[in-house]
Amino acid sequence: MHLTHPRAANCKVGCPLLFPLRDVDPATTQLPIHSARVAVARLDCLQSIAQSFLPEKNPETNMDWLGAFADCGAKVNRMKVRSGFLIALVLTTTAVLTHSASARAQQGDSHAAITAPVAAQAPQTAAPAISHDDQMKNDWPWLGRFKEDNLKLPPPAPGEDRVVFMGDSITIGWHLDQSFPAKPYLNRGISGQTTPQMVLRFHQDVIALKPKVVIILAGINDIAGNTGPITVEQTEDNLAAMAEMATANHIKVVLCAVLPAFDFPWRPGQAPMPKEIALNAWIKTYAASHGHEFVDYYTAMKDDRGGLPTSLSHDGVHPLPAGYEVMAPLAEAGIEKALKGTF
Repeated sequence: MHLTHPRAANCKVGCPLLFPLRDVDPATTQLPIHSARVAVARLDCLQSIAQSFLPEKNPETNMDWLGAFADCGAKVNRMKVRSGFLIALVLTTTAVLTHSASARAQQGDSHAAITAPVAAQAPQTAAPAISHDDQMKNDWPWLGRFKEDNLKLPPPAPGEDRVVFMGDSITIGWHLDQSFPAKPYLNRGISGQTTPQMVLRFHQDVIALKPKVVIILAGINDIAGNTGPITVEQTEDNLAAMAEMATANHIKVVLCAVLPAFDFPWRPGQAPMPKEIALNAWIKTYAASHGHEFVDYYTAMKDDRGGLPTSLSHDGVHPLPAGYEVMAPLAEAGIEKALKGTF
């Protein structure tokens, strides 16, 4: 594909200015660097095009940047010509690609939002291609993860005991339709998330769905430091905040102990066991004092080291199907108790 600017027709050397663009994309496009001799021949064209995108003069200094650049273009040595050409080329290319990106933004994002099951039988689709850094910068709590699914989800049917599972990768990796066949259970786990991120999306991904029960499994990524340093007390505050939001909206709460983890493969050497024990002790006490149900995955799954055994996990953190088989009846028992409880 070639891009010809309309002002190239006014080039003093009588040649159109063509930029070969390969797979034009602002994130990956690289324009070829021509020789210094060709650069000199097209210098006036570059000046003309760049002036169409940028102010011609600085009112305070009365400096015509591009004019001065063109006047000295024929006098500098080969290296300076190459540098000048690159500067003008970068300015021009930036303006063109910015305009292209703006046009695409007006047309809307062509990528579908990541989806998750909205019913027990609904298949789980893959996440769209997006870098972790871009996602964290533009949507830190990842409100877009389930936005479209939530909008498509109808209100609960009369008599429906809808339950939302809120959590991280341990939750999203759980095939609820297999562990709880025909149950109206919704999975709203997001891999790698910490409790402050969950607090920010709790209204959209839990309260707005009008479940009767929310079951919260969160805090292990806080201990791992996935989104930066956080104390156990701050994690407790975030869990309490989610429980309070649910209670205020007449949603029963099931709080789960974090699973045992002897170490984190992605952040080794942290010796997380003392924090896990302290957090789980608080969760149990808080649940009892506020009328919530408590599910103790930790005691049921830990090995002699205080971690997950290889029979239940491949990496010491995420359960295998055998691990979820241990968790399912415990979760079901907590949900049933919550459904029978009163506020």
